[in-house]
Amino acid sequence: MTSPQKLAIHGGPPARQQPDPPMFPGGMIIAEEEEAAVLEVLRSKRLFRFYGPNGGESKVEALEKVFAASVGVKRALAVTSGTAALICGLQAVGVGAGDEVIVPAYTWIASATAVLAVGGIPIVAEVDESLTLDPADVAAKITPYTKAILPVHMRGAPSRMDELMALARQHNLRVVEDCAQGNGASYKGRRLGSIGDVGCFSLQFSKIITTGEGGVVTTNDEAIWQRAFMFHDVSAWNRLDLPEEEILWGANFRMSELPAAVGLVQMQRLGGLVDGIQARQRMLLAGIAETAAQRGVTFRDVPDPAGDSGIHVFIFLETPEKAAAVTEALRAENVSAGHVYRPDRRDFHVYAHWFPVLEKRTWTADGGPWRWAQREIEYSPDMCPRSLDLLGRAVMLNVNPMLSNSEMEETIDGVNKVLEALA
Repeated sequence: MTSPQKLAIHGGPPARQQPDPPMFPGGMIIAEEEEAAVLEVLRSKRLFRFYGPNGGESKVEALEKVFAASVGVKRALAVTSGTAALICGLQAVGVGAGDEVIVPAYTWIASATAVLAVGGIPIVAEVDESLTLDPADVAAKITPYTKAILPVHMRGAPSRMDELMALARQHNLRVVEDCAQGNGASYKGRRLGSIGDVGCFSLQFSKIITTGEGGVVTTNDEAIWQRAFMFHDVSAWNRLDLPEEEILWGANFRMSELPAAVGLVQMQRLGGLVDGIQARQRMLLAGIAETAAQRGVTFRDVPDPAGDSGIHVFIFLETPEKAAAVTEALRAENVSAGHVYRPDRRDFHVYAHWFPVLEKRTWTADGGPWRWAQREIEYSPDMCPRSLDLLGRAVMLNVNPMLSNSEMEETIDGVNKVLEALA
């Protein structure tokens, strides 16, 4: 008879009877309410936020009001994507040609390319055991040319905002929060996206709630909102009560009524989703804590555990080789896990793989933000060694809101079995 503790990768029975459902929290619970909301818009024939054949409130405007209230800010602006939110937010706080913006070594590449899109220069700083910006390295990377700090609440956990805001005040810098994965999360009682000068959210399909694609800019500063609005709408001169001499040219990042209708329904689901994910995360952490301690496995240092959205648990192994082995074994147990950084596997979440940025590639032979840099900028794949060490030893466990308590128990059994054997 096969021992129940024999690893599945070695021929034993897997701890989980079946793999997790896809990790699309809001997307997996789309139902009749979203369908009805979309049909309402289609039947009204008002697909554009500013006008249609009939009157009534815009779904986009309604989403902005609901989103602002949820985050606890005065203003929200719905846009076409999380990247669009970053670009509009950076424009709104005045980042321009040659301005340096400090970004973390662990974030989706859009955090850096949004800086490039407005003519700025991304300066990559280390992450610490929180897997968010290390304030000490941020302080070391500040130069006379630094304009902003861009903390990323990576994988739904808050950055060290007290320390980063203190640095920003000390050096008169703007703070643009990348909240793409942190919708519904908080830091010391304040919702993410309400702490810095501006917050930038994503509603892409893999995020906690979704409109398929979309984004939101949040702020308490009316002037920042006006600048973001002007940049997101080329026709803003016709919609803002501003003197003509204050109107700037804009682009087009306007959200349409269809995704906004879905977003309004998804916002009603946000609180319940986050509560459910957090409960499952607490269950997983408690269930594997003893085994982790016995095997010398450590956890991510979340700056405010109560504010963590809960969508992931990170564990650190002694070596990258152990992290790779543990990941492979967990997957064989049908436990959803990922080895965060491998040099041989391209992943745009880790700066070392941002080859178009590191090589300073430009769209034209004579163009590119680096020609506006006010000092020599050098990048290399090994310029943030502490980040690569942490990420190379990190294993990410998904916390799926679709799992039942019994499935969470199976997940805990699988993690403990693997750690006991391989950690």
